[in-house]
This record gives sequence, structure tokens and C-alpha cells, in this order.
Amino acid sequence: MLNNPLHRQMPREKLVSQGAEYLTDAELLAIFLRTGVAGKPVIELARDLLVHFGSVKSIIESSLVEFTDMHGLGLAKYAQLKAASELVKRAINEGFDPKTVFSDPEVVEAFLLANFTNTQHEQFGALFLNSKNQLIKFEYLFSGSINSAQVYPRTVAQYCLKLNAAAVIFAHNHPSGDVTPSQSDVTLTVQLKKTLLLIDVKVLDHFIVGINQTFSMAANQMI
Repeated sequence: MLNNPLHRQMPREKLVSQGAEYLTDAELLAIFLRTGVAGKPVIELARDLLVHFGSVKSIIESSLVEFTDMHGLGLAKYAQLKAASELVKRAINEGFDPKTVFSDPEVVEAFLLANFTNTQHEQFGALFLNSKNQLIKFEYLFSGSINSAQVYPRTVAQYCLKLNAAAVIFAHNHPSGDVTPSQSDVTLTVQLKKTLLLIDVKVLDHFIVGINQTFSMAANQMI
């Protein structure tokens, strides 16, 4: 099988001969799914899955009901998917030891892409940092439509005091995938920065999280 022309190789054999990085999303999913359904080869089922959910990230973050709604996908495959996702997340987080400094936007982006759940509704979270910009805790604070009416600066301040945070980095997702900050995002950030200044907590950044990408307000001189 390994001597077959590359375009005729099955995904598993292609992975062995070339490496996983050379496989398409559909081919990687086909290896994970293992089998297709009646009248539909596994690679076709994988392609349908990508079309249905729109991205690999959306597949991984789908609910049990959403995932099993597709013919041929059951509880067993859903459990395998979630287990594989959690293993990857834990492997990535092993690179963030307690001494990791979160002042570099690239470090924060890597952490958020590994840990921020991109749901169909907006979620607002924060990385609470100590005086050395090391992570104390990452916490989701609010969900729903994220704007100044739904995010309460007083609640954020209470979390900062409870955790004895010296600085904070905010993050929220845009379910559309567009990471461009809205005027509401900018206004909210200004309000939070003013409130936390009163308790001597620095707002280092506010990230917008999309699908496999983020936007740093600080890196774009918006804070």
C-alpha cells in the first residue's frame, strides 16, 4: 500500500508515509471516525462533517446533541472526540508552567486558543495575574451578549480582590469568527480599565477570540 501513488493512498497510509501534517482536515477526521456509513465512505462522511459544522474547532466544541444529530455519529465517537480534545489541551497547557509570563500577546493567544471554548453565544473571561504577570487563574465571568450592560465592572473588581490580582487580561469570543472589536467592545474595555484603576489593578489587554485566531487590543494600540 505504501508504494501506491500518493493521490491513491488512504488517509492512514498517507499519515504513515508522509506525516500527519500533510493530511487535510477531512483525512484526519476520517482516521478518527474509522468507518463510514451505508453508502458513504468514511472520507465522504468526514467531508460532510466539516461542511455541517464549518470547522474542526466547531466539531470539537459541539454538544452531544449536535454531534450525534448527524447520521453515523454516536455516543462512542463523541466520547472519543472529547477525550482526544482534552488530551491535546492538557499537552498544550503543560507548556504553561506557573512561571510563564503572560505579558507577550503571542503567549496569551496560544493559551486562549487552547482553552477558550468558542460557543454559539458570547462568553467573557479573564486571566487574573500576579505582580509578575504570571497566571493566578483563568475564569469565565459572563455569558450572553457582551457589552457594557451585561458585564459588571463591580463584579470584575470583586474577582480581582478575591484573587489578589495585580493585573488582568480580558477575553471574549465572537461566535461569527470575525475578531474585529466593536465599538461596544472598546467602550467596555475603557469602563473596566477606569474601574480597576481605583483598586490598583492594571488592564493589560483585551482579546477577541475567533476561530483559530485572536485580536489583541493592546497590540493594536486600542488600550
